[in-house]
Amino acid sequence: MTIRRMDNVLIVVDDLDAAIAFFVELGMELEGRMPIEGRWVDRVIGLDGARQDLAMMRTPDGHSRLELTKFHTPKAISAEPANAPTNTLGIRRIMFAVDNIEDVLARLQTHGAELVGEVQQFESSYLLCYVRGPEGILVGLAEQLD
Repeated sequence: MTIRRMDNVLIVVDDLDAAIAFFVELGMELEGRMPIEGRWVDRVIGLDGARQDLAMMRTPDGHSRLELTKFHTPKAISAEPANAPTNTLGIRRIMFAVDNIEDVLARLQTHGAELVGEVQQFESSYLLCYVRGPEGILVGLAEQLD
């Protein structure tokens, strides 16, 4: 075996509190929050003088995590246009399975989320949609149909 599991996905944000609130509203749990800095982190990430605040978010089943990070130094940079379209190269979205897509959409919209296209049904299996969350994060929602 070459890997045991996917441990987490990192999302760099400017407004850590807003990102935490968004993912908590989605149903994730804040596992912990802390400042991170020091020579060891500089050596791991290849940036000198890195100082950041990190929040680890966990899905309710405990199997998946998001690491949300706000860099204080060096300042975060943008590698692509804000609100890049879904066909932009690179990691594009994170998909979550939800129980009630309309309810989740309504709750996320109170945190500034915007529906990208429309809620659509895929065959007789799923209702699917994409929303843009804080900092343009693209989140997919999937409700499995009975």
